[in-house]
Amino acid sequence: MQAQRFAPVAESSHSEGRSGAESAALVDNNTKTHFRVCRFIIETGVKLGMRSVPVATACSLYHKFFQSATLDVYEPYLVAMSCIYLAGKVEEQHLRTRDIINVCHRYFHPGSDPMELNGKFWELRDSVVQCELLILRQLNFQVSFEHPHKYLLHYLLSVRNLLNRHAWSRTPIAETAWALLKDSYHGPVCVRHRPQHLALTALYLALHTYGVQVPRGEREWWQVLCEDITRAQIESIMTELLHLYDLEAKCT
Repeated sequence: MQAQRFAPVAESSHSEGRSGAESAALVDNNTKTHFRVCRFIIETGVKLGMRSVPVATACSLYHKFFQSATLDVYEPYLVAMSCIYLAGKVEEQHLRTRDIINVCHRYFHPGSDPMELNGKFWELRDSVVQCELLILRQLNFQVSFEHPHKYLLHYLLSVRNLLNRHAWSRTPIAETAWALLKDSYHGPVCVRHRPQHLALTALYLALHTYGVQVPRGEREWWQVLCEDITRAQIESIMTELLHLYDLEAKCT
């Protein structure tokens, strides 16, 4: 890991005057960058032993930050490291900056030894801490999130009670819904929508994937579980989720 990789980059002097094609290509490249960086956050979080909610908070912090910041100005992997550090504090799973730096160093340099405690290390540590303060100011200290995990758990239990026991046991509906929810944090869909809507859509898509039909009463099952969502909203969120899998193919 080179220290300069995690330093803020100078604002591009070519940000103005781009053609439509150039602007579209830039947006596409930025979207791919954010996808890769969130994959980095998730993989790093696993190696650091972070629980699922702190990892989700780290990704949410990252997406919220870049809603009003640009890649022209800020180095995304430095922001990501600071988001991991801050998420640990927010979700009360405190992490040492040294552990974060060393795990990230191994991510970019597999098989390498931990970084020596030299000037380069302390410079990077100071950058992580300073970037954390920047994120706090940029988000006006609004760094707590209501995540969809608890809603998905409730919806899964409710739908399981409506289905035939054999239909539930022979299809991995719960596993697929949880995987979809986890993957949603690779993109800004996780901060664009209410957590209830994201959880419901993950379950809806999992059921649709395996062709499982939920018995219908006076209303659709999803209307019973979440009264303020429409089919159009579900389909819109599904489109955003599926787009992430297209991005994954482009980013490998």
